[in-house]
Amino acid sequence: MSHVRTVRVRGYHCDFYGHVNQARYLELLEEARWSLLEDRLDLADWERRHLGIVVAGVDIRYLRPAVPDDLLDIHSAMVELGTKTGVIRQRVVNQATGKAIATADVTFAVVDRRTGRAIPLAGDVRDLFTGAEGEGADVP
Repeated sequence: MSHVRTVRVRGYHCDFYGHVNQARYLELLEEARWSLLEDRLDLADWERRHLGIVVAGVDIRYLRPAVPDDLLDIHSAMVELGTKTGVIRQRVVNQATGKAIATADVTFAVVDRRTGRAIPLAGDVRDLFTGAEGEGADVP
């Protein structure tokens, strides 16, 4: 499950110093994950089944600044799939320079929205992610 989402850095993404604020990276990464999931999942079916995906943790590294009008390619791929959690690796790359701006490993769980509890990644839920594991180990 490898995916690329391109975003343009806007002025409102930036802080007083003129570069993307660290908290905004989390929003940009989330936008890219939503795009990946929309391509992979039938979100209306998940709604009917009361399923959701929640972030359990983010390990992020900021490598270089990004500034207004930069085009950023956000590469996202599944790298790990356990019994109740998985990890999506994301890498933000400046299109003009080809250099990495930030990297993140995002741990997620699938939850039953009625109870708020994580469910096992098994059966058809796991099938949505199976085959994708390991693809992101070398996210460009």
